[in-house]
This record gives sequence, structure tokens and C-alpha cells, in this order.
Amino acid sequence: MISSKFIIILMKNTFNRLLQTRKNILALYEKHEDIAFTIPKGFKNHLYWNLAHCVVTQQILCYKLSNNDMLLENEFIDAYKKGTVPNSDVVPEFEVSKTKELLFTTLEQLEKDYQLGLFSNFNAYSTSYGLQLNSFEDAIQFNAIHEALHLGYMMAMVK
Repeated sequence: MISSKFIIILMKNTFNRLLQTRKNILALYEKHEDIAFTIPKGFKNHLYWNLAHCVVTQQILCYKLSNNDMLLENEFIDAYKKGTVPNSDVVPEFEVSKTKELLFTTLEQLEKDYQLGLFSNFNAYSTSYGLQLNSFEDAIQFNAIHEALHLGYMMAMVK
């Protein structure tokens, strides 16, 4: 049996890894902001889409699959969820600024909500990555993989 102390340490490490990945996403984005809305040859989306997609996917995997209200507006979720592509050439600066802020505020709120026990209910989900998510802990750990994957896409886009 896995001890609760081990789970606490594992989850803290997972949140720390997600924070570092999001810092890396933002740093890469800001370094290449001049091409943030350019879709490179061979890709279906751009840097900004990847940034926003990470924010949206975390909400879907963690809040929606746990039957909790998501912290984002439906229009934003619909624009950047799985299977979408950019619907305009440029996004207004206020939306870009808000999305950058959401990278961190949604993660902070997620950790607080986890500590409050908000995610005790979870609807199992099979990912296109080939993993079965059966708990919030599965979802947040998969989310870390997902965000690192998108950081990798972003790194490839700027090469």
C-alpha cells in the first residue's frame, strides 16, 4: 500500500514540475513573441495556440473530468481545446497578457483546490496518448507529460 506521505510528496513534485514547464513555455514564447502567430511549415498551429492549449487542457483534464466548474470562459476553451486550430492571424494583446497570467494562476488554483480535496470525484478517460486516466492524480501527472510535449512542439517551431 502506498503511504499518504508518499502521495503528498509525489503530488508536490508534480506541481513543481508543471510550474517549471510553464515557466519554460512562457520564456520560450516571450523570446519568440515576434513570430508567435506564424504557423511554421509542417505545423497546424503556432506558439500562442500551444500556450493557450496547455491552459485549456489542464482545466479539462483536472476540473471537467472531476465534475467541477472550469476556471475559464467557454469561448476560450472552445478556441484552444484538442482538435482546434488557430481561428485568426493575431490575438489582441489583452488576451495574450491574460493567457500568460492564466499559465500561473490556474496552476496555483489547481494546487489549492487539490489540497482542499476538490477532486475526489473523477470520470475515467482514455487519452489519445494511449493512457487510461482513472483518478485526478493520473490526470495531473498526464497533464505534466502533455505540457512537456507541447513545449517540445514549441521548441521545434522556433528552429
